[in-house]
Amino acid sequence: MDALFPFLLLGLAVLLLFVLPARQRKRMQQQAQALQNSLTVGTPVMTTSGLHGTVAGLGDTTVELEVAPGVIMTFARPAILEIRRPAAQSPQPGDDTPGAPGGRPADGTV
Repeated sequence: MDALFPFLLLGLAVLLLFVLPARQRKRMQQQAQALQNSLTVGTPVMTTSGLHGTVAGLGDTTVELEVAPGVIMTFARPAILEIRRPAAQSPQPGDDTPGAPGGRPADGTV
């Protein structure tokens, strides 16, 4: 039994250093492919450099993003890091919108 212990340790090391990271890489590649397949025109996204935009066009290897009204930039597809969901618009404190929290009352009284 003592003679087999080094081989067991070697097998465990191979498992930890090669097999488990390979499975993780495969899972990440599948997630990236699913993200690429889910892109459609109008989808809000963020690039790997942190630039936020909306998909304006799709090519085989590129994505056109509208980063400001009328400003279209072309990126490689792998540069898309994640699909963003628009944040819910909530009134800000001090907003002068009638009935808004922290704003003027809805009945117009001060």
